[in-house]
Amino acid sequence: MADRSDISGLTLQEKAALGGGADMWRTKAVGDLPAIALVDGPHGVRMPSDTSTMNLDPSGTLPATCFPPAVAVAQTWSPALARRVGEALGAECRHFGVDVLLGPAVNIKRDPRCGRNFEYFSEDPLLTGALGVAWVDGLQSTGVGASLKHFAANNTETDRMRSDSDVDMRTLREIYLRAFQRIVEHARPWTVMCSYNRINGVPAAENHWLLTEVLRGEWGFDGVVVSDWGAVSDRPSATAAGLDLEMPGSGGLTDADLVAAVESGAVSAADVDRAAARVARLVRRASAGEKPGVAYDADAHHALAREVAAQAIVLLQNEGDLLPLGAEKIAVLGEFAQSPVYQGGGSSHVVPSALDIPLEEIRRRAGSSEVTYAPGFSTTHEDDGPALREDAARQAADADVAVVFLGVPSGAESEGWDREHIDLPAPQLDLLRAVAQVQPRVVAVLSHGGVVRSGTVAELAPAVVDGALLGQAGGGALADVLFGRVNPSGRLAETVPQRLSDAPSYLNFPGESRRVRYGERVFVGYRGYDAAERAVAFPFGHGLSYTTFEYHDIDVRLAADTLAVGLTVTNTGPRQGREVVQVYAGLEGSRVSRPPRWLVGFGEVILEPGESLRCTIDVGLDELAYWNVDIDAWTVEEGEYTISVGASSRDLRLTTSVPVAPDLGVQDSAPPVTLQSTLGEALAHPRVGPALVDAMQRLGGDGMPNAEAMGTDLLRMMAQVPLDRMVAFSGGAVTREALQALLQDS
Repeated sequence: MADRSDISGLTLQEKAALGGGADMWRTKAVGDLPAIALVDGPHGVRMPSDTSTMNLDPSGTLPATCFPPAVAVAQTWSPALARRVGEALGAECRHFGVDVLLGPAVNIKRDPRCGRNFEYFSEDPLLTGALGVAWVDGLQSTGVGASLKHFAANNTETDRMRSDSDVDMRTLREIYLRAFQRIVEHARPWTVMCSYNRINGVPAAENHWLLTEVLRGEWGFDGVVVSDWGAVSDRPSATAAGLDLEMPGSGGLTDADLVAAVESGAVSAADVDRAAARVARLVRRASAGEKPGVAYDADAHHALAREVAAQAIVLLQNEGDLLPLGAEKIAVLGEFAQSPVYQGGGSSHVVPSALDIPLEEIRRRAGSSEVTYAPGFSTTHEDDGPALREDAARQAADADVAVVFLGVPSGAESEGWDREHIDLPAPQLDLLRAVAQVQPRVVAVLSHGGVVRSGTVAELAPAVVDGALLGQAGGGALADVLFGRVNPSGRLAETVPQRLSDAPSYLNFPGESRRVRYGERVFVGYRGYDAAERAVAFPFGHGLSYTTFEYHDIDVRLAADTLAVGLTVTNTGPRQGREVVQVYAGLEGSRVSRPPRWLVGFGEVILEPGESLRCTIDVGLDELAYWNVDIDAWTVEEGEYTISVGASSRDLRLTTSVPVAPDLGVQDSAPPVTLQSTLGEALAHPRVGPALVDAMQRLGGDGMPNAEAMGTDLLRMMAQVPLDRMVAFSGGAVTREALQALLQDS
């Protein structure tokens, strides 16, 4: 079989040309290598009618299925559904002749204000990674490549092409690189897209440590690193760092820059060869399976979009079992019932192949029951608010139940800028207050990409349904859940704070002077809220059902590299339901600062009324690890880990503990001890500590300060003293040479 990466017949100029786009969405055809198309996603194929121009106007793209964006897919907590979405997107890519779909976007939701949060899965790297693996597997099973983005630490849209993410190494590894690592190692995406921003001063596109040492050297990535569109300012430096393909095309200008850099010796010819070989392999891999024009079943894809959307809907509260709706007079209120908000703005915006209108779907599902409608507020003519609100209140008073649609207006959430707040517009809250005054039975339906402050909504409406952004079939999915055709089972993939200022990142977002300081460290999302014991409106993982579940009989079996967490789940309610079981771990007394608990596994069970099922969720021991900055490696501490299972990060139903020790095959590397280590660190070391105690006992403490005379816990105070200072504190009884010999022998 011919080597797919063979470029032996190409000149330097042709090799350089392979690494630069031909236009906005296609690579260059070079030699026997055809051009391939890389097109925006990730929740729909955004196929431009003209591939040569950067046209963000929806009228310039072809209709395709607008699946629920990542914010909604994440609320399903279902890798199986994410994979099916990937497969369907792959089928549409084949139809349109798309070779690489630009997705998934797996950046962590660090702050609720990030304008692109609707494109991202979660504030948690495990949930993000698991869904990303499934999505990539599904897409690439069709012969279409994924482009994992945006690599890395790209968590704000403000000044995004110049901002510098100032993040410590442990936080970077544990939070912001973890999902990328999981997807690269388990799904092997064809491409990875580097981000616009700098990371600790170095542009991602020119970051050799990120693109070569970590991505390729540590994780084994063998695909193409493509730039985000316009991310490259220095093509030769980027190529030397590990970038393979610059997009979009520069008309050959940067190709010439790269050739000149090789000829001057500034860039190695081997670097250009490596990049060209990777692109050639991608082109041959993509073109081998091309079958443009292959039909796909648009109706089936719309039905899948509706299924995913229904599974994504989160029932936040349901006081008095107000839902599901029955045979009653329903007042549907709010402009979004007639003009739904179902996706965000920017490069992921899709022209839908169809669109379900919530009001129409509710009327269809209500059958013979009367359904009235009033807009209640206007997103374009705010002066009409009082009259619209008064009309809506009249209809609410005359109905048996009011269903009020609220949310973030279309166009308010987009790539390119961040939100300034997370509040719902005042006219919408005024509408909800007016309705609640005349109608006690109120259902609030929320539509939004980033979280919205929903505490006031929950106070006014006995039932609250979170629809996130549900794609083109969201209207039908909402009707399915409101009337009980689908039992809601979605779970929040990010915490809803009581107020924005409670967010762990609040004071460090979006940054200033082009610098974004990740000052909350690893305490992102629920990790930070839980560590600070802050009250929240709704916790990470929360979601109710029209039935109830009980958990029983937890046990944990420990193998060489896996914790098998077993439990029994019983459906104690009146109807079939899906329960998402979440597993959290914690380690009290850890040697590093850690949250009280973090997600280490999850799974789903579907049970009939009264049915019980024994289920097991396998947790890799690497989920217990932290990034040890002293040895630049993952480390699992020895200790007694708390393992909890429950229905959210704050609804933990069962808890047990399990000891993890080095003799079980788990690496637990203590930090190396040097003369700059403290006495306390040296005494805690498993080998140095005993030797040091022995040496101190032999010295007898001559020349050391008297603890009783000083009125203090001397050992506790001295524990913070670096070892090399012991020479002075001991009055010469301890010599530098003796300390060095002790450390070498240990």
